Amino acid sequence: MEIKLFNKWSAENIKVDDPGLDNYISFKPSYVPRTGSRYAGNRFYKSKINIVERLLNKLMVPGHRGKKHFKTSYHATGKAENAYKIIREVFSKIERETKKNPIYVFVKALENGAPREEIITIEYGGARYPKAVDIAPQRRVDLVLRLMVQSSYQKSFNSKKSIVDALAQEIMDAYSFKQSSAIISKKKEMERQADSAR
Repeated sequence: MEIKLFNKWSAENIKVDDPGLDNYISFKPSYVPRTGSRYAGNRFYKSKINIVERLLNKLMVPGHRGKKHFKTSYHATGKAENAYKIIREVFSKIERETKKNPIYVFVKALENGAPREEIITIEYGGARYPKAVDIAPQRRVDLVLRLMVQSSYQKSFNSKKSIVDALAQEIMDAYSFKQSSAIISKKKEMERQADSAR
């Protein structure tokens, strides 16, 4: 018997086209994407849990942006039940609007939005200069998930748009590779900076 996410969507035939991310996006089947840090403490533990659960965890703790406490809505309470309901509604909305499996749309959005290069600052002889470096595959997934959730919270903060609408729109825009997607524009900006610092 096949286990479907939320008892609705199957991830059986979904494949990751980007060979760099293939080992770092997991579709381990579960009815409820919540392991409760079962793998915490193990090396590369994040890559072993379902990618939808990683989104759920990021919704609960979206993190900081620009070394400042970032704006979030009342949904970011650390309550798994709230994040679970948000993701279920987001996936239902994606399915209604795209007529496709929302897990497939979400994974393709991650692939499209994952940056390949970034810049680091090197200090040499008292002078600082930027240097372009390749991003590790696990960090690529971490970055795109963080940017996706933080930009969605920013769009829904103090506005009529709910976090469900904002996150669903962000995923669909990234899936379609639209410039209106925050993660696509951030990816292009990072890679442009890395290109000039090479």
